[in-house]
Amino acid sequence: MHRRTFLRTVSAGLGAVALPGSLWQEAAVAGVVRGASPYGPLGSPDGNGVALPAGFTSRVVARSSRPVGGILWHPAPDGGACFADGGGWIYVSNSEVPLVGGASAIRFRADGSIERAYRILDGTNLNCAGGRTPWDTWLSCEEIFRGRVYETDPYGVRIAQPRPAMGRFKHEAAACDPDRRVVYLTEDEDDGCFYRFVPSTWGDLSSGRLEVLCGGDPVVWRQVPDPTPAVLQRQTRHQVSEARHFDGGEGCHYANGVCYFTAKGDRKVWAYDAVRERLGSVYDGGGTLDGVDNITGAPTGDLYVAEDGGNMEINIITPDGVVAPVLRVDGHDGSEITGPAFSPDGTRLYFSSQRGSSGGSAGLDGITYEVTGPFRH
Repeated sequence: MHRRTFLRTVSAGLGAVALPGSLWQEAAVAGVVRGASPYGPLGSPDGNGVALPAGFTSRVVARSSRPVGGILWHPAPDGGACFADGGGWIYVSNSEVPLVGGASAIRFRADGSIERAYRILDGTNLNCAGGRTPWDTWLSCEEIFRGRVYETDPYGVRIAQPRPAMGRFKHEAAACDPDRRVVYLTEDEDDGCFYRFVPSTWGDLSSGRLEVLCGGDPVVWRQVPDPTPAVLQRQTRHQVSEARHFDGGEGCHYANGVCYFTAKGDRKVWAYDAVRERLGSVYDGGGTLDGVDNITGAPTGDLYVAEDGGNMEINIITPDGVVAPVLRVDGHDGSEITGPAFSPDGTRLYFSSQRGSSGGSAGLDGITYEVTGPFRH
């Protein structure tokens, strides 16, 4: 379906919301259509159990509880991101387990071989997703009651620092908006909120103001009175009566004036127009994507959304409004796909099967993959 035809079709009777970003520049609405992937259909699973389009290949880069680059790779790998490192790059991954949690990093040489791996955060709880910052740090988020955000150094030089001013709640993901100098935050509760943190100084997350998105057209941001409530005090999502609630906030990605975030209970990929301060959605079920979770994007405007469950796919949502699978992991029915992130040159996609083929809740069978191919970038 051509872009103009798609927009005209979904705009009729749906109240399209104008967005400035490269994806849905004219409208962001529910109702993308199932269509042919720009990469073609998936083939049969390869030797790693990954079904890919023609021209793509996979490899396993790490397995939980097994050696990689000088450390044992952590259990239950979750949210991740890539960082440039001279001629090579670094992939950072959280560990969604209690008490030890934290995050690890793998440093790759320019030819893609692994130079070494190391821990960048220890002693935290259920580190789920997070987000990278423009100043090349990784925000690792605790998905627990009164959880915190930790700012970590993917290069392994500086000690990780808690950032309590960003709120104490069941954190999921974070996405930085350098244009408005704020950080968007999702909350994994069945009545969770969508927040933004306004640092006192951009580049320093030690102090600032936590705000929550409230309903309306345009939306309104209200300051959270107490972003660090004690155990028996009112939780952040219940402190502002006008706050808008989302069922199970998950991944978060900012690009070109739009913050995209997923809510697994809502089954939507939401799109917050940060310029016009309006909220719409770019996916509301009805396609091949099920169990919306972690999300990332490419400079082309394509979104890549990982499934929590479903049939273990990563789906692309294109600017033409087409949703289609770009890969599938077979035989991992009790797992979920986590941590999608592209290498700096856009040719390699990293992700994990959090619990592997066994589906064990401890995540001891987690697998981290790399897919190489002609990605649009």
